[in-house]
Amino acid sequence: MAAGVLLEPVEVNDTLGVPAELARSPDTFALRVRGDSLVEEQIRDGDLILVQSVPAAGDGDTVLAVVRGEATVKRLLREDGRVLLRPANERLEPIVAEEDDVEIRGVVIAVIRKY
Repeated sequence: MAAGVLLEPVEVNDTLGVPAELARSPDTFALRVRGDSLVEEQIRDGDLILVQSVPAAGDGDTVLAVVRGEATVKRLLREDGRVLLRPANERLEPIVAEEDDVEIRGVVIAVIRKY
């Protein structure tokens, strides 16, 4: 289901310096992206994303969502009473689910890439 992206929590012993304006709340956390479902948003395999924990998000937000037990990061859209989680990779299909099957865990607020 979450083809194209996997997520890894950043290990506690990893240190990540984040500007204060990005760490908006104590509910901000980092995840490492694995996969290519967000390449058209310039989010690439190995990047860190900062996610602000929120229970809901608006259309067009890039969100961390759990769909039927599987986590994914995609662009959120609502259409005809259903949720579309659209990848930013034209080769991949969106995840389409009923509202009750989707739990929004947070909104992506920043991408950190190490060269």
